[in-house]
Amino acid sequence: MTRRKKVGLAVALLILIGGAVFLWNMLVYGFSARDKPTAAEAQIARTLRHFSMPSKTRSQKDPLPASAEVLAGARAHFADHCAQCHGNDGRGNTDMGRQMYPRAPDMTLPSTQKLSDGEIFGIISNGVRLTGMPAWGDGSADSNQDSWALVHFIRHLPKLTQEEINEMEGMNPVSPMEIREQNEVGHFLDEGDASPSPPASKPKPAVKHGH
Repeated sequence: MTRRKKVGLAVALLILIGGAVFLWNMLVYGFSARDKPTAAEAQIARTLRHFSMPSKTRSQKDPLPASAEVLAGARAHFADHCAQCHGNDGRGNTDMGRQMYPRAPDMTLPSTQKLSDGEIFGIISNGVRLTGMPAWGDGSADSNQDSWALVHFIRHLPKLTQEEINEMEGMNPVSPMEIREQNEVGHFLDEGDASPSPPASKPKPAVKHGH
């Protein structure tokens, strides 16, 4: 049996097992995104993700230098595009990340850090089916460069400093509701700071002198 047939058989078997696990889990626990995926589901999903990615992509090395300039640009990009789900620190502990199925991963852990450069690039560019991870790449040179820069930043996450996190907080997108709330608070404070004008003193009545 050729290697290609063996891989195809392994993938088909994993899909079959995954389907059985998914069905059993749904019958027992219901169909809710609040549940945590079982260890079997997580392993099957990781294996399928690995085999679904072309070997040429998996074996690629990051062509960009891990320079301070590249990391700074990637840090700003991550804060603006990725932090809503993954958090500025990459640990996924956000309102959005906690509600996904599967949860947004803690990318500081070996399950992400042990992936090859090409695997991380492929996940960023092409997304992951049946998860909340969208495909950010469009195949252009600029898009590929942004994705490769993010690979360097993800490698840097375990060493991220508090100073970098504080800087990223200033780059996080602000929703229209948050802007409105900030404006209302600012308006309230401005009104509170305005010192009220002292009340005008009433004029004293004129004294009439007798002749």
